[in-house]
Amino acid sequence: MIYISHLIPDEKMKFFVEKYGVGVESIDFSISDNLDQLSRSIEYCREKIKYMGRDQLILHGPFLDVNPCAYDSLVREATMTRFSQCYEAGLELGAKKIVFHSGMNPYAYYKEGWADHVSVFWQEFMEDRREIEIVLENVFDNDWELLLDVYQRVNQPNFKLCLDIGHAHCYSTVDARKWAENLAPYVSHVHVHDNCGDRDSHIGLGKGNLPWKEVLKLLPQDQGRTWTIECMKKEDVQACLESLYASDFCGV
Repeated sequence: MIYISHLIPDEKMKFFVEKYGVGVESIDFSISDNLDQLSRSIEYCREKIKYMGRDQLILHGPFLDVNPCAYDSLVREATMTRFSQCYEAGLELGAKKIVFHSGMNPYAYYKEGWADHVSVFWQEFMEDRREIEIVLENVFDNDWELLLDVYQRVNQPNFKLCLDIGHAHCYSTVDARKWAENLAPYVSHVHVHDNCGDRDSHIGLGKGNLPWKEVLKLLPQDQGRTWTIECMKKEDVQACLESLYASDFCGV
């Protein structure tokens, strides 16, 4: 199933939901102010989802000022708290999945030991949390191997990977096709957008130079696999939808 990230206004989201029957990936609970007033934010999100007319929901978790790889105990505690609040919102709203960033920053962390340290955080977080699927997304990650290492170490049935094809194209020295080829069996969610390889521009498919057809061909329809279009302009969302619906790579 295809979702659209709630990066565009409610009325435009409603348009795409009604026309294409897509789901919604909400960013509401990635924002700390909303987590500070969690009950109110949950009700507000519920109203927005009702307005859009679709109950298929994925949440994007917090990513600013938090990090599952934190060595500082207070930062780690804050990260666990914020992620737990997001999970609570997901339970209340019936979310299918929650997307969390990997937190890998090659300018801040050595590769050696990173996956081991991050895995300890996720093993703790996933304990007794079986209701919602958690997917770990690449952002500044330079290669796919560390994400796979974390996935294998956590080893929980509802802990999977999210491949952001745009991030792989602009932040990694490894071809996005290699990311898809090697991670496909473990990827249950895909973030879809394009760029020219120079920055994370989140433009529509075909407007950059990402070989998206080849990448998505390696990530075909599979049991439980979903795709979210992550663009900030209506015309770019439209371009992605038209590209996806003109293909059979996502089984749409």
